[in-house]
Parts: sequence; structure tokens; C-alpha cells
Amino acid sequence: GAQIIDLMMLVIDVTKGMQTQSAECLVIGQIACQKMVVVLNKIDLLPEGKRQSAIEKMTKKMQKTLENTKFCGCPVVAVAAKPGGPEAPESENPLGVSELIEVLKSQAYLPSRDPSGHFLMAVDHCFSIKGQGTVMTGTILSGSVSLGDNVEIPALKVTKKVKSMQMFHTPVTYAMQGDRVGICVTQFDPKLLERGLICTPESLHTIHAAIISLKKIQYFRGALHTKAKFHITVGHETVMGRVLFFSPAPADFNEEIQENVFDFEKDYLYQEEYLSKDSNSSEENKENDQVGEVQLPRQQWALLEFEKPVTCPKLCLVIGSKLDTDIHANTCRLAFHGVLLQGMEDKNYMETFLPKLKVYKLKHKEGQVERVMDDYSVIGRSLFKKETNIQIFVGLKVKLSTGEDGIIEGGFGQSGKFKIRIPDGLKPDTKMLLTVASKKKSKAGKGDTTKEDESSKNDSAQPVTISLLFKRYIFDMQKKMIQS
Repeated sequence: GAQIIDLMMLVIDVTKGMQTQSAECLVIGQIACQKMVVVLNKIDLLPEGKRQSAIEKMTKKMQKTLENTKFCGCPVVAVAAKPGGPEAPESENPLGVSELIEVLKSQAYLPSRDPSGHFLMAVDHCFSIKGQGTVMTGTILSGSVSLGDNVEIPALKVTKKVKSMQMFHTPVTYAMQGDRVGICVTQFDPKLLERGLICTPESLHTIHAAIISLKKIQYFRGALHTKAKFHITVGHETVMGRVLFFSPAPADFNEEIQENVFDFEKDYLYQEEYLSKDSNSSEENKENDQVGEVQLPRQQWALLEFEKPVTCPKLCLVIGSKLDTDIHANTCRLAFHGVLLQGMEDKNYMETFLPKLKVYKLKHKEGQVERVMDDYSVIGRSLFKKETNIQIFVGLKVKLSTGEDGIIEGGFGQSGKFKIRIPDGLKPDTKMLLTVASKKKSKAGKGDTTKEDESSKNDSAQPVTISLLFKRYIFDMQKKMIQS
């Protein structure tokens, strides 16, 4: 409902100040609204002598709260809508309301509206009028509508003809984006639609999953984890959805991202959680980067999988929340907001659609050189389990900790060992290191094992390790391993 508001009033109980719900309204306002007026209500509850100073104190507090929001410097007006409370006699006049009206007049503006594009309306009431038909009232989100047009109720897959229209009790023949309108159709049971969307026939799609661009809401405490479930609000609907976060490949973190489009040609990096200054993944990056500012991507995305299909337009606003959090816990339940870039209509999107989405995980395996075979090949161990089919790794590139590049040639024996070819040959130092290490081993083998431990302690020769790095696309059915 917040996306149909052009100017919001945030009403605060002057005796209590910001409550959890007021803070949530402020967050939604920041996402969906451009202008705001703060109203401090119930000033009649403040003792007359201290009233002015209490109002000034709360006004200052509110201005401080709004300092880092888009509503910084917005007007704050103090009123008592009903002095004495609900039981007070009707003769009691409200305080400060005429001043509030003046402020609202000064803040009012004509928003720009566009009648082009498909007709789309958010219906918030549906009722029947005897002898007329069924009326759906709501706000037109995009496009326009005229008498005699066909409109679809996509959730029910029903199309109806517009018989008559009214705006604020006045009959009209045309209405456009931003208008509040009542549309009358015949032979439609109002019980079937309490609220929802109506549109140009065939213009809206019902989707099972979506790709969204998103931003975390800064007041949400805790991390946003991949595979977590959130309440996803899209238009009038709120459904449960599971998220999977991904970001650009690290080389593209600073690249300008085109707004409102998603590029399926690019590679994206899978994230265990949404990356933010306080997330664990960025802690890891800190260690890799040693010092300096944590690199965060300019944009991140999520794959949303809905528990039940959702009907919505493309590029609509999406809000993810944890509505099962205790409302009295004084914590923000709204977790992220974003824009729906691509919906998936096919029920079998896992097979038909997701393989197009190139989200990869970086895999890193480590093993050790067992011994030298000749100047151009070594035997490795501990990179694979005994039962691993080494054949699928043949041809992949590896790097030795001494700097040489190698290629996996195949298995060696039965215990998961393997042969590595070193096209440019082993460095003399490496050869020496490995020969010394294997001599020590064979010596220790003759004696007892404690000697082996001691000898490796005394000698600083570290084992030569083998690194295997590859990418695996998480939606690739074949589970192929890719190396750049």
C-alpha cells in the first residue's frame, strides 16, 4: 500500500516518542515515498506549564532521528486531534490542526503522471451495488482505463468489461496513473476478490521465482543468510519465500551496474549471505585483504523462490521481512527491499530457467606432493578421497606451493594418489626439497614413527602442497568444473 503514497504523515505520540511501529513506517516511507511531515499528537496530555518545552524537546529528538534519512529537515507539527481523548465531549476543539492543514498545503505538489503503458490498478475494496454490479475501488499504478475496456483479474484468470466508473462520487469515462477510481463490472462475485490487482488482459504474469536486485535495510539486526526464509511483500501479497544471494564476480565489484536490468551473460559469485560491512563473508575478505576498507559490490542480487505463485508486474517493489519477530522486541522486522527484475513463470524453472543463471562457487582443494617421478612429473596425494573418480579431474590445472604449474594426468594406484605432469619441468630447488623429504621418510620408515616426527620438526622443509582451484556453476546439472 505504501507505493501509492505521494506524501506521508508520520504520527507520533508525543508522550512516548518513536515506537517500533513508527520506526517501521519510517523505513517503509524511505523505500516508497518522497516527502514526509511528522505530526506529534496528544499534546493535551502534557501539563500546560511544561507543554512547550516538552514539544521542543521531542521535535529536536525527531529531527535528530531523521538526520541520516531522506526526510532530513522535514516539518514537525504538534497537535491534539481530540483533546481529552475518545470520551471527551464533541464540543472540544482540536489543537494545532489548522496549522497542520497549512503545512500540508505548503508541502502538497503535483506528481508527474504517465498514462502510457499497460493498465494496472491495485484494488483495495470490492463490493456489490444492487442493480448496478460489482465495484472495485483502488489506485491506478500505471497506464489508463476507459469505459468499455476489458480488464483482467489475473489471480482468478477472469476478464470483465468496464460498465461505469466514478472518481469521488463523480461519474467519469477515463482515468489514469495516480487516480483513485471505482470501476463497475457485472456478473462478478465480490467475495472472490478482497484486494489484489486488475490489469490490461494478458499483461501480468504469475511467477514461481524471481531475480531481484536488493539492498539490506540498515536497521535490520543480524545477517541475511542464503537459504533463509522471509516474508516477501509484492504489491498486496505477502508470501513466504526462500532467498539465495549472489554478487558480481570480485573483479567487477566496482563496475557501474545498469539499473532495472539483469544481464544473464555475466558470471556471478554465490554468497552464503548478503555482503555488508558487518557480515562474516566480509570478515573473511578482510583477512585476505589484510588491511584496508572491505570491498563491497555496488549491487547484489537474490534469487527468490516463492512458496506459492505470485502475480505481479515486472520492476515492482519487493520488501523482505521477518514478520514472526516479536512486535514488542524493539527491533526492525524489515530486512531488505529491492526491485523485481525477472520473473519465472514456468513451474519447472529449476530445469528450464535456472541453468541460464551463471552463479558459481569457487572450489579450492589442497593436497601434497608424495614424491618425484622424473623432472617433468610428480605423484600427489590427499587431494581426492579413495573413492573419487579421478578421471573427471584429468586435464585440470594445479599449482605447486613452490611455484610450478602442473596438469592432472590421471590416477596412480588404488589409494586416491594421482600423477601430475609439470610441462616446464621442476625447479632444481623443488627437486632437492622433495628428494630430501622422501629420503627422510624412508629413513624414518626403517626406525620408529617418533623419529619421523622429530626429523620433520628439526628440518624446516615444509611439504610441497598442490592447489586445485576451479569454479562450479551451482545450477549446472552436469556439475562441470571450469578453470579460467
